[in-house]
Amino acid sequence: MTQAPDDATEERADAARNRARLLAAAARLVADRGAEHVTMHEVARAAGVGKGTLFRRFGDRNGLLLALQGDAEAEFQEAYTAGPPPLGPGPPARDRLTAFGSALIERIADDGDLGAALARQIASERRYASDTCRSFHHHVESLLREAEVEGDHAMLAHTMLAFMNLETVDHLRNDYQATAARLQATWVDLVRRVTGADG
Repeated sequence: MTQAPDDATEERADAARNRARLLAAAARLVADRGAEHVTMHEVARAAGVGKGTLFRRFGDRNGLLLALQGDAEAEFQEAYTAGPPPLGPGPPARDRLTAFGSALIERIADDGDLGAALARQIASERRYASDTCRSFHHHVESLLREAEVEGDHAMLAHTMLAFMNLETVDHLRNDYQATAARLQATWVDLVRRVTGADG
């Protein structure tokens, strides 16, 4: 009876080690070959575990990529929640909203950004339900409320974020040759109009 807690602790430690090993192997493969070329079989082999272990831990390829994306987004999340201004706390809400959207557009338009590259390989319905997207929405909604914008803050946040989702930005860049600077200027204008800021 007294062994059960120790066994459970060891099992959790093994699971954590396996998860870290799988994510490290996947990150190496993504860095070497690009997320679009990485398979579950290759990740399991590179990590030295059975493919069943990989599927049990992450469910499917989308689950693995979401875990990698969560790690890749951690630095950006820290920047907009607790980093220096204007992205982090301190400035007026509309200034933080402007900075957030401009930074996100810059990242999406950067072909070398790992978070955006991973997100492009994740099924949209899984991506929209991810911790990353929920955090983006919560942040924008909170800033709209703080800026005392009238209306349904949750729906306004969805509407504004739709301008910056991968499909929209890629479409505007590829089909309309819109530069990142033009998209950022449009975001600044959108924030100005929604928040009622002058100029």
